[in-house]
Amino acid sequence: MPNSLELALQPHPERLTWPAFLVEVAERFGDRIALRQQSMPGENWHEMSYSELLDASRGLARGLIGAGVVKGARVGVLMTNGPDWVVASFAISWVGAVLVPINTFATPEERDYILRHSDTSLLLLEGGINQRDFLEELRSRHVEIGEGVPGRLRCPALPQLRRIVCRDSECQRGAIETWSALLELGEDVDDELLDAAVAEVCPADDGILIYTSGTTAQPKGVLHMQRAAVIQGWRFAEHMLLSPEDIVLTAQPFFWTAGIAMSLAATLAVGAVLILERVFSPERYLDLIESEGVTTLHAWPHQEKAMADAPVVGERNLDSLEKLGFDSPLAKWAGLEGDRWGTSGSYGLSETFTLASSIPADSPESQRRETSGVCLPGMRLQIVDPETGEPCESEGEKGEIAVKGATFMRGYLKVEPEFYLDSNGYFRTGDGGSIDREGFLHWTGRLSNVIKTGGANVSPLEIEGAVAKRDGLRMVSAQGIPHPLLGEIIVLCAVLEKGTTLEESVLLQELKGRLAAYKLPKRVLFFTPDEIRFTANQKLQPESLRAQVLARLEAEGAEIAGARYGS
Repeated sequence: MPNSLELALQPHPERLTWPAFLVEVAERFGDRIALRQQSMPGENWHEMSYSELLDASRGLARGLIGAGVVKGARVGVLMTNGPDWVVASFAISWVGAVLVPINTFATPEERDYILRHSDTSLLLLEGGINQRDFLEELRSRHVEIGEGVPGRLRCPALPQLRRIVCRDSECQRGAIETWSALLELGEDVDDELLDAAVAEVCPADDGILIYTSGTTAQPKGVLHMQRAAVIQGWRFAEHMLLSPEDIVLTAQPFFWTAGIAMSLAATLAVGAVLILERVFSPERYLDLIESEGVTTLHAWPHQEKAMADAPVVGERNLDSLEKLGFDSPLAKWAGLEGDRWGTSGSYGLSETFTLASSIPADSPESQRRETSGVCLPGMRLQIVDPETGEPCESEGEKGEIAVKGATFMRGYLKVEPEFYLDSNGYFRTGDGGSIDREGFLHWTGRLSNVIKTGGANVSPLEIEGAVAKRDGLRMVSAQGIPHPLLGEIIVLCAVLEKGTTLEESVLLQELKGRLAAYKLPKRVLFFTPDEIRFTANQKLQPESLRAQVLARLEAEGAEIAGARYGS
């Protein structure tokens, strides 16, 4: 397997596209199983080999061409992790279109914003998940979808959307088309046309449009080139020491970069098996680790904690787990006896399609624990003065991390580059850090006010905007408070109007209908006006407020998401 530097600098750059990546791994691994999924416990497994994944992707690509999808068109995918999501991602890239993964946790309002802002022209989706009915949500919000004509959708609220195709059977109604109908549209698309289409796809083409929260109230569209996911897939496979014998189980959703690069692409790069689950359940994941001999687990810290706290954990044999951090709550149940593997020595963000710096997972413990790795081939890291933007000249000097390079985004969709790039073309991350004389990056925390909770970025403005018009509130401020499992939790700080009373539970219940589940505050704390500190120009002092929140949680011994404050 080539290392990431060889891959990035090789004389055959055409390999650095998503469809070329699939062709390469299919040629290498052929009949080996690539993907496994079980619809329901006890049912037969649905398995797809590398060759079958290639064939299915080409088949769906024919349908997309038959449906009029052209290079550069935006195709949305609203599905949970599964073989169909993977097939769709490759099929979309095969015709040179842009994959738009849509967060399955997004509220109907957020989803509509993403569809509209991304200019999505065709939407592939599944009917729903758990208590969510995606089809009914779309029909109830947009009468044109329920009453329209397949392939000729006309909806002013979603002006670029022309087709909606549902994976589930018996879903045709109004403008909604079936999966089989889409495949039939490609029956007259021959190999010559299909191959000609993919021949025009190059690494520098627009490839994936990821939506992530940041400093704005609405999610930002992070547009990446084709090469980003491929390079990062090879990098993760290399740095995590994956092999064809690995059996990988992931809880990382494919609508974020980590799920695509770390879970999907890295597994396929080495010919390993990827087990897919539509939703996360601690007991189910424990069962799978034991029954399927899972060697590698990708899950967020709070999910690993939920698994370790599950009543059945002691009854499950987790000895097959090898690639698991020693600091994981599951480590003792897996019988790990030393800290020999871990991915904590790294730094990245959605704008770099995950990794910008890293070291191999078997690097010395001290390097993995005390640093964020070294700058990766093709990337550039710089520490700048947060105020002036000038590069810091001294080794080890603390400042703001700035980045650019091979996997850096094409840009924020519909935002002029001068609003997010400095004069040297660097992206200022809002994160603090330093680089020592040996080239190791040391991340020290965020300088911006974006809240990172459970692997997701959440904008405080969005939380605050959800209650902005609520009667009785004089001021609100959403703050990120450190949490050992989630990274941070969201705490909404509120000041009531004089003479007003409001219960924490009431406000939290109101927010449930307005925010995606992962954006909901874990607590609401009320303050008096004289407890809130401001600067001389009347700007809120967030450090002071966060300190007060932390002190209150510790004083009450609050237990939140598996962690107790003040213990």
